[in-house]
Amino acid sequence: MNAGSRADRGSGAGAGSTASAVRPGLRRLRRAVAAAVGGVVLVLGAGASGAQAAEGYRYWSFWDRDGDSWVYATKGPGIERPGDGDVHGVRFGVSEESGGGPRPRGAADFEAICGDTEPGDGKRVALVLDFGTAAHAPGGQTPPPVRTECASVPGDATLGDALAAVAEPLRYDSDGLLCAIDGYPRSGCAEPASDGGEGGAGDRAGSSADADAADGAGTGEAADDGDSGPSTGTVGGIAVVAVLAGLTVWQLRRRRA
Repeated sequence: MNAGSRADRGSGAGAGSTASAVRPGLRRLRRAVAAAVGGVVLVLGAGASGAQAAEGYRYWSFWDRDGDSWVYATKGPGIERPGDGDVHGVRFGVSEESGGGPRPRGAADFEAICGDTEPGDGKRVALVLDFGTAAHAPGGQTPPPVRTECASVPGDATLGDALAAVAEPLRYDSDGLLCAIDGYPRSGCAEPASDGGEGGAGDRAGSSADADAADGAGTGEAADDGDSGPSTGTVGGIAVVAVLAGLTVWQLRRRRA
């Protein structure tokens, strides 16, 4: 009886020791899982905040033709003074960058645009007018088709003067920002894309095939890529949580056994 009691007590003590040894390890594992989950939540939250912070704006962007490619203009239309034979482009669209955005589409060759225009006393400026796509249009408005124009203007004319010669009416805001070309859009000026309409920042992914696939049409330039699903960081974070959760379940089952 005493021997049995001692054996039982010894066995109980061993089990207690094992349980005591397991509990700290299990607690550490649970803390690790909680920390990992919290970290992933923070990462996902930061990603969502970043997406909101990167909200796009609708505006006219201005481009200079350099060889076979478009270069974002560093001067506004009221300051830029094109030379005879220059090619300039404008594009209305949604962009999350102040120095970029979708490029003008269509042919951008001076001879093709101005070849039939006789040289005058001033200069000839070839213009590519791209009013953008329906996906980037303000609500209820339909963008006119892309077109090219040859502006014959005085030698000291600005790009704004060239645009006024072939694409009136132009609309400016109180700060001199060019808001509309040929009356498009009817209202608004560089407003957030989420302020109504079809071209909100969240619409870019869903409409990328319609809006951006044609960006390089006729120019030989690659189209912009839209969003195509969860980011690598998101997928990786979910995988880490799943692995750690699996380890926790395994440890609990081992303890019960």
